[in-house]
Amino acid sequence: MSNPELNNEWESSTEPSSENNTSLQAEDSLVILPKFQKKEAPENIWIKSISSLVLYLALGFYIFKQWEILLLITAIVLIHEAGHFLAMKMYHYNDLGIFFIPLLGAYVSGSKREISQKQSAIILLAGPLPGIIIGIILYLLDQYSGSHYFLGSSFSRIGMLFILLNIINLLPIYPLDGGQLLNRVYLNEESTISKIFIFLSIAFLIWVAIKIPFYVLLIFPGMMLLRMFSEKNTIVVEKKIEEAGIQTDLEYRDLPDADYWAIRNILIAEQSSFNNFTPSPPYVYHEKEERMMTAIQQLLHHHLIQDISIIGKIFILLLWLAAIAAPWLLKMEIPFLRAIGL
Repeated sequence: MSNPELNNEWESSTEPSSENNTSLQAEDSLVILPKFQKKEAPENIWIKSISSLVLYLALGFYIFKQWEILLLITAIVLIHEAGHFLAMKMYHYNDLGIFFIPLLGAYVSGSKREISQKQSAIILLAGPLPGIIIGIILYLLDQYSGSHYFLGSSFSRIGMLFILLNIINLLPIYPLDGGQLLNRVYLNEESTISKIFIFLSIAFLIWVAIKIPFYVLLIFPGMMLLRMFSEKNTIVVEKKIEEAGIQTDLEYRDLPDADYWAIRNILIAEQSSFNNFTPSPPYVYHEKEERMMTAIQQLLHHHLIQDISIIGKIFILLLWLAAIAAPWLLKMEIPFLRAIGL
């Protein structure tokens, strides 16, 4: 027979009290957790890329109602971005993906800590130059070997679309490829001249969006203005981090856990967007900790290696100008350019 008293005593000795539970939880919250990590599987990036393409096509067809032209423009944009993608892959960028923006185009997303001017120039030109070359080939093929058609459009028309869209992208207006090339290779991105250039680009894009009118284009200057305003706050945050003696000249994977939580506290104190985050200790992840991780990654210094000589810059400039001037150099008849007096 069992002894009820002994049995109750054994049960009470094996079940921790609520006070013990609270104590254990408090101790756990004082232990510094590893910095937040979220490894996004490559297939997830491509699912997002394909989803953005489907949305791009659906909205484009809803507005324009001409799937032939829509598919042609999408193919031109895709070839353009594929050039950027392959060049970035060649230089070992991480987390690469192509994302489409309905009515506006597409972009390649990727990250790398150390980049060089030479690599940047190749990556930026790898998008528009192949498109211009393809356009010239299609145009000349149609002009000198009879008429050819694809999706109801002549090779000449398709070639002109390739050339026109890629030449526009080479214009020295930020954030177009030409504007980024000018800012990265010929201007100091941290200089006052660079900031003036970006501000002038914003003003020009606003003028174009109103003049056409095509108000969706205002998304770009709006985002650029927000970025410029946020840079002021970033300077304050970087100063606080420097005063705390935290090393930011390193990769995120090498950032000590203690420094992660220290930078996190500074961001919570200095940026209103993180007001709903709890400072540490206790060391507890917020449900939107990935947003904090991204902000901290952006604060880690990215190096731009100045590796293009004067001769190299002159060569890039001549190549850039030749690409823009291709229709005139080849005496191509492009109705759009003729309509605007060019």
